[in-house]
Amino acid sequence: MSLAHALLTSLLEQPSSGYDLARRFDKSIGHFWQATHQQIYRELGRMEKAGWIRSEPDPDAGRTRKRSYAVLPAGREELMRWVAEAAPLAELRDEFMVRLRADAVIGPLDMVPELRRRRALHADKLRAYRAIEARDFSPEAEPTRKRRIHHLILKAGIQYEQGWIAWHDEALALLGEEGAAAPAASTLSAPPGAPEAR
Repeated sequence: MSLAHALLTSLLEQPSSGYDLARRFDKSIGHFWQATHQQIYRELGRMEKAGWIRSEPDPDAGRTRKRSYAVLPAGREELMRWVAEAAPLAELRDEFMVRLRADAVIGPLDMVPELRRRRALHADKLRAYRAIEARDFSPEAEPTRKRRIHHLILKAGIQYEQGWIAWHDEALALLGEEGAAAPAASTLSAPPGAPEAR
């Protein structure tokens, strides 16, 4: 996937200025595809050169140089082509898993505080997703196809965070028991030839 396809999707949902697009991106697609505002503006320039979008001065911009972007037929065709392709599975690159693997080799190094910190971050994200769900997907809302798909995407985020919270709970149970069972440093046997602890 490229950032261009995410931006085409967002602009088809609502033509907007680069600034407004970047703000909307942060609150929607940005939950699962991150990009800085600078990257978004650069990509908009490339997309316009490719003939996928057009820009024109925003009528509400006053004296500013604010421009409004909209998708052209070539951009819609490119998005349709991309959606029809087979999507590869996302590759997992998690630095913390490598740290935990290292702890298995050279530890124990007390990973519990970091596990607690990470669990709290996932819990915060889950609360944010639940708040979005309560705000945007109430049972009384009209169940259009678009809304059902948006809710389905949000549910993927909710289940992702729930899975990580459950994993952190399991890890904390394992490593917490390990820490409780570890003998005090003064009771450990000294290696052969080393002076005893006093």
